Amino acid sequence: MPELPEVETVMRGLAARLEGERIARVAVNRADLRWTLPPGLDRALVGRRVLGFARRGKYILMRIEGGRTLLWHLGMSGRVRLAAPGERVEPVPHEHVVIETGSGWRVGFVDPRRFGGLDLIETDSEAAHPRLARLGPEPLDDAFTPAVLSAALKGRRTSIKAALMDQATVAGLGNIYVCEALFRAGISPRRSAHTVAGARAARLVAAIKATLAEAIAAGGSSLRDWRQANGELGYFQHAWKVYGRAGEPCERCPGPPRCRGIKVEVQGARSTFYCPRTQR
Repeated sequence: MPELPEVETVMRGLAARLEGERIARVAVNRADLRWTLPPGLDRALVGRRVLGFARRGKYILMRIEGGRTLLWHLGMSGRVRLAAPGERVEPVPHEHVVIETGSGWRVGFVDPRRFGGLDLIETDSEAAHPRLARLGPEPLDDAFTPAVLSAALKGRRTSIKAALMDQATVAGLGNIYVCEALFRAGISPRRSAHTVAGARAARLVAAIKATLAEAIAAGGSSLRDWRQANGELGYFQHAWKVYGRAGEPCERCPGPPRCRGIKVEVQGARSTFYCPRTQR
């Protein structure tokens, strides 16, 4: 599933082209994706100006005139297809919703497995939406500090990997970036969450912020069918230090026989990649 860097990349791509545009046409090609689409979605959007974009966790928020917000969730296979005015657009399967602006920009929401979704909500009550209400702090905000993370982990006996995957702990992280951040922080994914406090929490917060910032700068990680809004691949997968590298040497280790390389094991039905020697 696209994680925070991928969603942020798509959001920025949409914002750069659509902010200030007026929606001229909307085609809804099926009534449901992961959930039932709002009835009358086309009528609610047509004629409205796009005021701006934001991201909350793994969700994109497109704010429009009239005090409403179109919430986008890419799910596991969803992607946004953006075409410039006058650009030839070839038909593709599974393009479920299409939005066109008065100046000719075209945005298609493509989702073969239909695990993504769209919803229309009141802008003033975005934070109360069921899919957003329980989300934890945004990891790139200044308000996400070691003290905040320590407080969220206090008394929790689950693994730190599981705690970070919980969107109520911190919003937007998933398997790839949790593995990468824990490696950078030198913290074992198996460590009990309540022991990550003080200096460990400080290292982890810094590692999370740095990992996400680098991933966003690289356009995210292209895994399977994910692409940016302009159709380009992300490149952060080439900078992965542990994810997907089981059995390969760890860049911090001297190699055999003292280190046997990056290990993979299953935690919570997800593959966890880490270096047993440097992550404690």
